[in-house]
Amino acid sequence: MNGIDIHGVCPERFAAVRAAFADNFTREEELGARFSLVENGQLVVDIWAGHADRAKTRPFDETTLVPIFSTTKALAALLIARSVEAGRLDYGQKVADLWPDFGQAGKGAITIEQVMSHQDGLSGFPEEMDPALWFDWDAICARLAAMAPIWPPGTASGYHPITYGYLAGEIFRRAEGRTMGQALRDDFAVPFELDLWIGLPDAEHHRVADLVRPNALPNFGQLNDATRAAFLTPWAQPGGRDPAAWRRMEIPSATGHATAPALARLMGALANEGWLDGEDILSPALISEMARERIRGMDLVLPFEMSWGAGVMRNETIQVWGPGLATFGHSGWGGSCAFADPQRRLAGAYTMNKQSAALIGDPRSMRLIAAAYA
Repeated sequence: MNGIDIHGVCPERFAAVRAAFADNFTREEELGARFSLVENGQLVVDIWAGHADRAKTRPFDETTLVPIFSTTKALAALLIARSVEAGRLDYGQKVADLWPDFGQAGKGAITIEQVMSHQDGLSGFPEEMDPALWFDWDAICARLAAMAPIWPPGTASGYHPITYGYLAGEIFRRAEGRTMGQALRDDFAVPFELDLWIGLPDAEHHRVADLVRPNALPNFGQLNDATRAAFLTPWAQPGGRDPAAWRRMEIPSATGHATAPALARLMGALANEGWLDGEDILSPALISEMARERIRGMDLVLPFEMSWGAGVMRNETIQVWGPGLATFGHSGWGGSCAFADPQRRLAGAYTMNKQSAALIGDPRSMRLIAAAYA
């Protein structure tokens, strides 16, 4: 179609999705991409096209892994929800009860659900540090524990691009005795054959697509201390190491690698009362509790009115994943996304390696999702 060699499965009733997918390539907005839809627990669309490398010598195929950046946060939200369901965590409990050092600098009353909904005031580090410190898990957790909030906790949300992963990950590790990366492998990736990773072993690195960075900076709106700490300092993200070290690192806010169908199948379970391949991975009550609104309003870091669940973005205010007001999910830097619509039992995921500057609601994925609903 239009000279684009599209592979995979796309039934005739989703012909508009295939056309929108081809159009993204015709517009020269893609290098390589994949889009998957799950309906009533069944994978109904899974299409891919393009190249996995900048030189266009390696096809983007069904084995290609893509860094999904903040879409990883949807995986972290699910892992925390599972720990809540097992009784090892409670959304309303104080973080300091589990992690005593975290109670420093006026943070003693902060709850797990406030951390999960970006209300704790720890969107980034205002004080200068070596960007390589991000590769030292314990050092970053110690800094977060000692840090004073940038704004009064509970008064507003302020998106945490990187620190969220250490906060959620350390809470989970203390409750579960294992890392989120290990739990993802043990509980989902291996038993359900899902190509999902937080922390990628060297043996898988050859499958990772090259990224083409966006040619413009995102629009962060009115800048403030929370935004600067989150995104705009020289140390706001990991640096000083090679890309392989970044891939290996388990940061449950940023270093996820996945294929679109693996993400779509997992989100498909959340859209289908918790059922994944005939097994119950999370109760409908806990899915609702995870997705329940914790705070709504103009975010201090993202230039959007946000409605946050416990680790997931709620579609009600941003309207980037179709018309469903109960839909929830997460977007990642450059354009990846994963969403679940429990009302229609529909879920989807989009992955790509040519990044855009859109913070939420990449036009490419929005065209695909709109075509799916149409």
